[in-house]
Amino acid sequence: MSLAQHAAGLFNLTLTADQSACFDRLAQDLAEWNASRMNLTAITDRQGIEVRHFLDSLSLVLAVPIQAGQRWLDVGTGAGFPGLPLALVFPQIHVTLLEATAKKLLFIQHIVAACQLHNTRTLHARAEDAGRMPQHRARYDVVTARAVARLPVLLEYLLPLTKEGGVCIAMKGSTAAAEAADAAKALATLGGTLRGIVPVQLPGVEETHHLVVVDKVKKTPALYPRKAGLPAKNPLL
Repeated sequence: MSLAQHAAGLFNLTLTADQSACFDRLAQDLAEWNASRMNLTAITDRQGIEVRHFLDSLSLVLAVPIQAGQRWLDVGTGAGFPGLPLALVFPQIHVTLLEATAKKLLFIQHIVAACQLHNTRTLHARAEDAGRMPQHRARYDVVTARAVARLPVLLEYLLPLTKEGGVCIAMKGSTAAAEAADAAKALATLGGTLRGIVPVQLPGVEETHHLVVVDKVKKTPALYPRKAGLPAKNPLL
């Protein structure tokens, strides 16, 4: 099955011809840049890229309804996942891709220009620093992250950036439930509450993926996020 067929069957999404062409460009350039310029992904075959990067990213539609004008922030986006596929399929939302490694943002900026993603911008910063910037703190409707840190640490990155009434989505594997249990103190401290854990089954992938969905129910105290590096060294456990 094609990417478009999988997107329709799994997530009820209809990809236009232009969107499919941009996904083709993204897959091709990701593999080429990864081989010749920088380490962007361990997944280099076309099917793997479509399933583990594209469909995995689009699975976020199972966790939160997409609404025009929403501001999304993808923390630790790496090569642009899940943010780039979401920006590509949903031009009506505004997507910011946050990454601390500048050279990875070069690839993202290349794709943004090639696919004319006018709803997308990049932010070169660590999450702890961005969470203290007035133009980013508590400004986003949906804040996402994939493979960045365990949930007690990750929430200190995500919740300060999420506005009250907004949502955080952490993309996890088999450890999702255990990490959520470990994150009780972080949730209580940072102003979040666990809405639920959404299972995601991707074609040809044996392990079930999980979307840990957290509602921002009150303001994050000004103390958080702590200085860069401290959340990982001393998690809220």
